[in-house]
This record gives sequence, C-alpha cells and structure tokens, in this order.
Amino acid sequence: MFLASLLSAILLAGLTFTAPAGWKPVTTSSSMRVAQYALPHATGDTADAELVVYYFGGSGGTVEANIDRWVGQMRQPDGRPSTAVMKRQSRTVNGMKVTIVDVPGTYVAEVTPGSTERHNSPNFHLRAAVIDTSNGPYFIKLTGPAKTVAASEQAFEVFLASVKFTP
Repeated sequence: MFLASLLSAILLAGLTFTAPAGWKPVTTSSSMRVAQYALPHATGDTADAELVVYYFGGSGGTVEANIDRWVGQMRQPDGRPSTAVMKRQSRTVNGMKVTIVDVPGTYVAEVTPGSTERHNSPNFHLRAAVIDTSNGPYFIKLTGPAKTVAASEQAFEVFLASVKFTP
C-alpha cells in the first residue's frame, strides 16, 4: 500500500498531482503520457474508464485546437454536432488556468494516433482539461462508459484540485 501511495503523487516538468484512491495506475504506452489510470467501472458497465495525463514538452497545440479535436472524437446518436451538447468551463486551480470540456456520445477517436481504425463506443463520456503552465500545457483526458465517468465525477474534481505546478 505504501508503494501505491507513493505512486499516486507524480512529478514531471514541475506538475504534481495526486490520484484519488481506487484509481489504478497503468503502465503508459508512450513517452508523451505522463500518467495513466484505470477508473473502476460502475455497476452496469462492463469496461473501466481511462484517464491519461499528456505532456508534449511545452507544445501540443492551443486550447481551442485540443477542444475541437476532443469534441470531434464524440458523435451524437441524433446526428447533432457534439458542440451542441458539450459543456465548457474555465477556472483557476492553484494559480493555473484550467479549461474543461465535458461531452457525452459515441466515442470514435482513432485507436492509435494516425490509425484508420476507430473506436465505436456508444454511451460514452469524455471529460478533458487543458492546464496552462509556464512550461507549456498539460492535457488530461478521461474517457469511458457514461455511468462510470459519472460515478468518477467527484474523484475527477478532487484530482483537478490537487494539480500544482512548480517551475
């Protein structure tokens, strides 16, 4: 348990955060992924949610470009654009500007970057955030079954509140 607690606080390029209890650390699949967690599935869902923290060395595109890309990874069952159902908010967390988007729908992102194969996961939810720091932006992306993401909402908020940056 001590090791799990130790792993819950992560430091990279000045950003620290604490993963809530119950989030399971997952070995990252690329150097751009600072951290990755599986969030246990809610009753009735068969899959866990996934939260990934990305850092691209100070680059990675603008807040708007990332929001557009994330929103484009969700499709609405009634054909409306996902921008019509997305929620967006900005806040300051420990002195940093954080922009958050929340979009329900069918998750249709590329399985791997540049792949022609796409997810087709209906009744999913995407919550994502861009954290502006003096070392560049960090990107947080939570995707998973809608019930699981809803059940993780409070933990996601606690996670965001734990984010700190030391240049």
